[in-house]
Amino acid sequence: SSVFFKEARDYIRATKQTVESEKMAVIIQEVVGLRHWERYYPDISGVARSYNFYPTSHAKPEDGVVDLAVGLGKTIVDGGMAWTYSPAYPKSVPPYNSIGDLMKQTQTQFWAINMGQPPKYDPTKETEYMIQGDLKDAELDGALDFAASTYIPDRDRISPGIGPKGPRIVNFAPILAMNQIPLNNLIKDLLKACEDAVGAAVETEFALTIDNKQKHRPVRLGFLQVRPMVVSDAEVKISDDELNSEDALVASENVLGNGIIDDIQDIVYVRPDAFDAKNTQQITADIEKLNRNLVNAATPYILIGFGRWGSSDPWLGINVNWAQISGARVIVESTLPNMNVELSQGSHFFHNITSFQIPYFSVRYDGKYKIKWDWLEKQKPEAETEYVRHVKLERPLNVKVDGRNGRGVIL
Repeated sequence: SSVFFKEARDYIRATKQTVESEKMAVIIQEVVGLRHWERYYPDISGVARSYNFYPTSHAKPEDGVVDLAVGLGKTIVDGGMAWTYSPAYPKSVPPYNSIGDLMKQTQTQFWAINMGQPPKYDPTKETEYMIQGDLKDAELDGALDFAASTYIPDRDRISPGIGPKGPRIVNFAPILAMNQIPLNNLIKDLLKACEDAVGAAVETEFALTIDNKQKHRPVRLGFLQVRPMVVSDAEVKISDDELNSEDALVASENVLGNGIIDDIQDIVYVRPDAFDAKNTQQITADIEKLNRNLVNAATPYILIGFGRWGSSDPWLGINVNWAQISGARVIVESTLPNMNVELSQGSHFFHNITSFQIPYFSVRYDGKYKIKWDWLEKQKPEAETEYVRHVKLERPLNVKVDGRNGRGVIL
């Protein structure tokens, strides 16, 4: 967070502020959690937003969205595996293709504070005093009692709770489907109270502990913070003809944001023919260098890549932080046959996107609409590496996003 770090300076530059005028408050806040031997962590961490740019099934944008994870909230804000649902429909399962897909994309590790041997001193390492555990550790600690379900292979079904033997799936069914703890009602009340106080859509962070060592298993909810979200009031209409137009570079019915942008001529994209998850570290470095040059030149651009932008897991996406892509004015995430993950919005990275009102497109490779990769490859590059290209167009693109219906197109 310090303005002495390059990431913070790049972030400030993207907001048009000066480093000299920057001031920062430091808050020392109690960590909500319980101690389990060498680990200290909450049973559940969550991020709740009162407005959802990615509603699924019957949910509407104003129904909001919640991300839940076992352990510290770092799993969520880093774009890791979290359970996402609408507070209006807590029993609805996210749109996975099969139980197999659900099992592949369930949370398998969690973050905790290290209460064991002190680590080697490293003040620049964010996780200096943290450790990771797996689901076996969490189950031993009792943290899965209300957080997990079990896959029953003989029946090919998922049973709420961890009574039966079998692989665990972190879907919070004992709470959301069986209502053993009225967490969802509390979240809805909390979002409503925060919206009334702030006078705008809000994002909140919270943590929950369930003390299994005490007779009545008391539950404690820690309300960690709240901040306003920016939701544009502009009404944008996009026709089916525009989505299917030959001039559409990108089209999607799963788009974050709202509004029209018509002054971008630059595109930075990860080359699909060269992409491999094992090379995401180099891809991140290439993007960071191009972003720095474009930010210094005050040139906004469209960023296109694969998997979850900002994920700390290279097999789920490209591990960039906000400072490394701070000049992007529009962001597109897509999938490939070898990077076919569930696209996600669960991190502080996305709070930056909503704060700066940056359109965010999600386009599956096997979906209704495609990205025109062939057209991009034909454009003359301003700069390129083995994995990333930067092209500059002769005329600006027209970016249109209908946030109320989740549709968008880049023409």
